[in-house]
Amino acid sequence: MGRIFEGQSSLRITLNTFCDLEGFMSAKISFVKPNGKKGDFKGFVGDIEKGLISYECVDGDIDISGWWAFWASVTFEDGRTAIGQTAKVYVWKEGSG
Repeated sequence: MGRIFEGQSSLRITLNTFCDLEGFMSAKISFVKPNGKKGDFKGFVGDIEKGLISYECVDGDIDISGWWAFWASVTFEDGRTAIGQTAKVYVWKEGSG
């Protein structure tokens, strides 16, 4: 993966849950920004069998540089939930690195 820059909107975040997502009801990509603010992006399942969840960023999503933490969260139709491991990604200021 190439570098991610603050303000970048041509970006797809994809996380692998390493589990079959058959019967999922909702999927989200949760995050913690470098300033400690928490949030979620509504994800879409790109491959149910491989367990891939993605989100297409829009302007304003990646709004601060520094270390971001992302993880997947899935709720299944029968009420079960699955939380993924955290992936840490550094977001660069434009013109740096």
